[in-house]
Amino acid sequence: MGEKRPLLLIACGAVAHETMAVLRKSGMDGISVQCLPAHLHNTPQLIPGRIREKIREGKEQFERIYVLYGDCGTGGLLDDVLVEEGVERIAGAHCYEFFAGGIDFAAMADEEPCTYYLTDFLVRHFQRLVIEGLGIDRHPQLLPMYFGNYVRVVYLSQHPTPERLAEAKAAADRLGLAFEHRDVGYGDLEKSLVAERRRIDRAKAPVAAE
Repeated sequence: MGEKRPLLLIACGAVAHETMAVLRKSGMDGISVQCLPAHLHNTPQLIPGRIREKIREGKEQFERIYVLYGDCGTGGLLDDVLVEEGVERIAGAHCYEFFAGGIDFAAMADEEPCTYYLTDFLVRHFQRLVIEGLGIDRHPQLLPMYFGNYVRVVYLSQHPTPERLAEAKAAADRLGLAFEHRDVGYGDLEKSLVAERRRIDRAKAPVAAE
């Protein structure tokens, strides 16, 4: 077997675009990314097993594996898998938290617990994942059942454009909720990837002779 590659990132498809953007921005060459489908969030009980499969495949080829998933509704089962496999993940319950940053997200949640969050990914795919995915297009009476207890939509943008802002506002209007925009960028996603890059660099650095 040849020499192992330094790092595999196992990422949710909902953060694939942003992960690649951070890697390009930071000049992180030679890092491999494998993504699982974003629609697994509709069946979170399947996420731990799918990630375990990716980890076991990757261990043959990579020195280190890092997971870009929050708990994502697995109720702690993902963390159990990661402990068993000896693999770490980015901190946070979901991508909203690691994009916004743990402290800032907690403050938003305390300010208004009944908040529905959007990211760039969810804005781009709002019709397919939310309106069609929840069946609201076919059964409009479901909208108040799903969103009747929400008060506002907060768009946590990574790379906002006028068009995307308009789409996010239209999504809030479609749900009948107040709209707020917070440009959070890549948040802890970028910080965690930079930390992984530094870890690789330290591992490559020659040991000084005593």
